[in-house]
Amino acid sequence: MNDTADVDLTVRAAEKRDAGRGIARLSESTRTRLGVLSGDTVRIEGDRATVAKVWPGGHDVPDGAVRIDADTRANAGVKVGETVRVSPVAVADATAVTFEAPGSLETVDVDRETIERSIARDLRDRPLTAGESVHVERLGGLRFTVTSTDPDGTIRLTDRTDVSVVPAEGSGGSTTEGSGGSTAETDADTTPDSGEGSSGTSEPRTLDTGASDLGAPDTGASGPEPVRTEEPPRAGATYEDIGGLDEELDLVRELVELPLSSPELFTRLGVDPPKGVLLYGPPGTGKTLIARAVANEVDATFITVDGPEITSKYKGESEKRLREVFERAREDAPAIVFFDEIDSIAGERDDGGDLENRVVGQLLSLMDGLDARGDVIVIGATNRVDALDPALRRGGRFDREIEIGVPGEAGRRQILDVHTRRTPLAEDVDLGAIAARTHGFVGADLESLTQEAAMTALRRAREAGADLTEVTVTRGDFEDALTAVEPSAMREYVAETPETTFADVGGLEPAKRALEKAVTWPLSYGPLFEAAAADPPTGVLLHGPPGTGKTLLARAIAGESGVNFIQVAGPELLDRYVGESEKSVREVFERARQTAPTIVFFDEIDAIATARGGGGGGSGGGAAGGSGGGSAVGERVVSQLLTELDRAAENPSLVVIAATNRREALDPALLRPGRLETHVEVPNPDREARVAILEVHTTDQPLAEDVDLDAIAAETAGLSGAELAAICREAALAAIEDVTETYGESAVDHSDAVRITADHYRMAVASVVDSRS
Repeated sequence: MNDTADVDLTVRAAEKRDAGRGIARLSESTRTRLGVLSGDTVRIEGDRATVAKVWPGGHDVPDGAVRIDADTRANAGVKVGETVRVSPVAVADATAVTFEAPGSLETVDVDRETIERSIARDLRDRPLTAGESVHVERLGGLRFTVTSTDPDGTIRLTDRTDVSVVPAEGSGGSTTEGSGGSTAETDADTTPDSGEGSSGTSEPRTLDTGASDLGAPDTGASGPEPVRTEEPPRAGATYEDIGGLDEELDLVRELVELPLSSPELFTRLGVDPPKGVLLYGPPGTGKTLIARAVANEVDATFITVDGPEITSKYKGESEKRLREVFERAREDAPAIVFFDEIDSIAGERDDGGDLENRVVGQLLSLMDGLDARGDVIVIGATNRVDALDPALRRGGRFDREIEIGVPGEAGRRQILDVHTRRTPLAEDVDLGAIAARTHGFVGADLESLTQEAAMTALRRAREAGADLTEVTVTRGDFEDALTAVEPSAMREYVAETPETTFADVGGLEPAKRALEKAVTWPLSYGPLFEAAAADPPTGVLLHGPPGTGKTLLARAIAGESGVNFIQVAGPELLDRYVGESEKSVREVFERARQTAPTIVFFDEIDAIATARGGGGGGSGGGAAGGSGGGSAVGERVVSQLLTELDRAAENPSLVVIAATNRREALDPALLRPGRLETHVEVPNPDREARVAILEVHTTDQPLAEDVDLDAIAAETAGLSGAELAAICREAALAAIEDVTETYGESAVDHSDAVRITADHYRMAVASVVDSRS
């Protein structure tokens, strides 16, 4: 190995799965220049020096860059975007290594021997030098510092290394998470992408303003003292803990990290740095985590402000508390002031809210009074961006608004990588397949999914009496978890991923093919539509007599496509109060966009979208209960629905399906191309289709040999699919009745005696036909 070779490289954040592993990913050309192979050790020198194991970077690491995790960056004293010098280094097998525990050993709820054994197993084959800090996964991600090695210099732990742990000197060392300390890996398992409400995370130089989720300062003192430069700073939330938000994170870094770490760049450009950034999006997408990670990476004071902490019943007290927050931020600059759920204290002002108006006014004044140096940045987070006062949303205050949306499939895979770092997965677990099935899941939902899968594995092991220390999470555990966890953004609607498929729909082959082209093809063959410069249809109208299977078809195409399904009954959207019905329509489509790919199914759409101008002369200013008001409400709902359909046309992952048995009653504007443009008739079934429907409904029935489905189909001409299903139920009830009459109270013990005969079906057909007349 050539010990004199070195190269200057730009630091990039590590891959999500590499957090806490001491890995340096290099490009092929860089490894060639350094003369190192995968598994060799390199020295990484920034403000300080550390060592890491080389792994291939693949196409994700360009020439001139090195991917290292937050621990390695902290040990080297560098940030993302800075330059380090990388060189090969010789490594020796360690005879003995001593680690300093995080705080007193009493804070770790295991004996010292177990700690030492866990360190030896977790760090085996990892290169280390004295002074570095490392995380131990088997101990919940706690951070230990290497105090001495034998021999000196760069060493590697082996299965023959004598590992010993000593308590930290004094009380100023890092503590376990429960006493205020935090590590990147601890955060990776407790907070990544959960966004709002993330707890247990603490950062360097953190000010405690009373928020329950802030930990103690790094030095252990009561005040917000800066991290000592001679020691590697403690890692809190890091960029590796944020999955599926790479583009959004880059935007936040551009607006927050640069002004705090390099304010001179803005002075040279002759522009003022931004003062505020507003993060908005559904709950659980990672807004809070992004703010914490940026503050940690730039080593800035991080002040969290929650609405209830600011408001006071005494006049002027709320404004005073706001002023104190900004004064502390100026004193301890560089600083980030983070307003979580900012809409709770900065809603739109009105004539009746004296307290709210005063708080908003004070916040506006404080943001206007920030110096142009850029050493104090304000970050706001909300999932109700339209509720904020408009005066906050202009340049010079919140200069940029960044949507933190629901992650796509690739983002969900990254988030799953984050949350399963310390989870022992069985070989049959395919995280890519899970990511593909979890449409609409935000980071918090995926965290819940992982936790539920782990709890399922524990329950399974306990019931089987297995060794709990050897439990692995299997594919079956994730399958069970998927049935228990649903996307949080969908919970207020009747939303699901239906298990119904076309196999459950008898007949209707032309309707199935039309739906497949309109719904499944755009989702499966997106590149082909792009190549043909063709836009997929926005909406599909299923029309036909009642009971022919329109709703079943909509659910089946969702099951075939594997996408989310929101079912909306038309009358549910109507509200007697002005504006509420339109608001309901907007919210349905907004939630569908957030959880795309999604099918929105409007059942009985004729209840809300009949032709406009058909009667009533009301102004629409009152409730829907009046003759004119009702007509006005209906017209406003139709107009809103048309607007949302036009917007949906821009999103190929959002499909609208509507069903009606009164197509002629719908507003013509709804049926034109670009809206509900594909019309699919769902007629009463012909004889062949009736046989197929009967086969679906009798698959699991105990039929007698004399049952002839072709004969039943011939006798049921003109009946709908729903009526055929009713015939099957009636025949089954007749067979059950025979068994109960034969065996009386002991009938439940003779379930094997149930047989559905041709006579039962004849009675059932007669009963259903008679009920039609």
